[in-house]
Amino acid sequence: MLGRLGYLIPAFFICATSLAAPASDALQYQSQYLRVELAADQPAFTALSVDSLGKDKLSINPLKPPAKTEATCRLRHFETTFEYRPAGAPAAPPAWTFQFSPRQIRLVSRYDAANPPSPLVLNFNPHLNHATLLGIINADSTVRLPALLHLPDLGTFRITTNAGHDLALGYDAYRYPPARQADDFVRVSFPAASAVRPLVEYTLDVVAIYPSSLERAHDSRFDGFRRDWLNIFQLNPRRRVLANHAASDPVAFTVFEYSSVALRTPPLAPGVTALDMIRQTLDRYLGGMKGYGMAGYGPHTPYDFCDTYPSLLVAAAEYYQGSKDQAWLAKNYPELKAWAAKMLAMDVDGDGLIEYPVSGNYGSWPLKLDLRPSNWWDTIGFGHQDAYSNALAYHALIDMQEVARAAHQSEDEQLYASRAEKLRAAYFPTFYDPQTGVLAGWKSADGQLHDYYFTFVNSAAILYGLVPKDQEGPIMDRMLTKMKEVGYTHFEYGLPGNLIPIRRGDYVDYNPRYGGPTKEDGSDGFQIYENGGATACYAYFTLEALYQMGWHKDADAMLFPMLEGFEKGGFQGFGPNGMSNDWKAWDGSPHGYEGLLVDGYQTLLAVLSH
Repeated sequence: MLGRLGYLIPAFFICATSLAAPASDALQYQSQYLRVELAADQPAFTALSVDSLGKDKLSINPLKPPAKTEATCRLRHFETTFEYRPAGAPAAPPAWTFQFSPRQIRLVSRYDAANPPSPLVLNFNPHLNHATLLGIINADSTVRLPALLHLPDLGTFRITTNAGHDLALGYDAYRYPPARQADDFVRVSFPAASAVRPLVEYTLDVVAIYPSSLERAHDSRFDGFRRDWLNIFQLNPRRRVLANHAASDPVAFTVFEYSSVALRTPPLAPGVTALDMIRQTLDRYLGGMKGYGMAGYGPHTPYDFCDTYPSLLVAAAEYYQGSKDQAWLAKNYPELKAWAAKMLAMDVDGDGLIEYPVSGNYGSWPLKLDLRPSNWWDTIGFGHQDAYSNALAYHALIDMQEVARAAHQSEDEQLYASRAEKLRAAYFPTFYDPQTGVLAGWKSADGQLHDYYFTFVNSAAILYGLVPKDQEGPIMDRMLTKMKEVGYTHFEYGLPGNLIPIRRGDYVDYNPRYGGPTKEDGSDGFQIYENGGATACYAYFTLEALYQMGWHKDADAMLFPMLEGFEKGGFQGFGPNGMSNDWKAWDGSPHGYEGLLVDGYQTLLAVLSH
């Protein structure tokens, strides 16, 4: 009979693929923190779920069924211990032993030359949960131990071993084209014992890793914060960098989001920090790897996005700020300086603002998509002088002053200070739209402002200090008033990037699937994807700007519904229409495609300012 914390009656099974499996309740274990079910015919999990907060949030089983095998086994279990031995070899040691306790799984593999054990494989279905391994990744894409197995919106296992730091877990992830979605996978492999290592032990401890505070630890409103703090970190095994998710693109212009959270993240395991993952990601870019947003990465990116090098520079500065890794800085400062030079060279007219080589003029985007605009919002026609990218560039120049100072490069420090001041002086006069009283998204080459009440543009400019103090309140008040006027209230879905439709001539991707309008006023594409769709992505800027201004009531009114959305898993997975929940129309219908888009989880950083 199954007890709440284990098994009370011993049992023995002779297992083979030709024999009927025992009742499913004989091979399972559950506590408030974890739930497992085991296969009868081989050492394998058929179900695995975790709740780091110990609140029985265990209904989702993201595992795919284990691969069919012809091997036979003899399974013995007593209370919470399960042993798999080769059938017909009663004297052989257990190939694998599974032991369970309320917050821990212990896996033990023993080597037998006559019956060498196979690896233990966890094959996750990313359409149910985008599991990821987090830690230091090797050149062969294995991940060294200790490491974390993180299941977004559920919880985390910290994995340690008795075998030392040279043992690593196998790791792979892949996303097939849409017609083959059922074959998507995230796969984690535990090496079995071998002649070299005749006994291998793994311990999986349930952990909750987040910046702690007494208030947040006991307030259930922050459950989404505590459970999802690590969601922004997804390690792509094939590119060996942090990415949109484990099987998605590495994106150069989002690395600063990861570093902003890593800077505040407690240690992941002994000798492993989130900043280590920032360093290894930066090292890949420093080594010449291209990511989305860099010229030549894809067919529609002939130019570097204007937010690419600002993002990388901010991430590098935050890595140094948190690690004080002087050796890394000394080695890489010349390349960081080269990145800064590329960013500053984008100021082609010498006015202090960086410019994209594409005009951004209304109606200038071709009907057939062959060119992306200048920043993260890659279906909207940001071009020429881009208010968001320039705000991030200013932030990067401020950070690079500290980096240059730490590298004992006083001339560079002075250069970055002077260029930052030049950018700051030009910013507000260039982008302020007197007709609306807020900042426009971009100023095109023909001198026109393109203003769609961009929430993230205005908030980032306030957050980074580019708006005069006496204008911060009026601008934010107009943004919030406009939000009420257009009727956006569903903060559990996040925030729209723009509050009014993007007109057809200012949209880049005319595919209706991605918000491309057919009407000139853009109304038929509004609320779809980046054309005013709701998302947690870049909502951090608005929340943090409000907290910085002292407008806590307004910020809380957005934050707590978003936290509830995070706790419910509302930004991961797919809806009945086959689209994913990282973007929604204002009625809640999904319009995303990633399945999990880590950018939205930077929002949790604003909790620390609550």
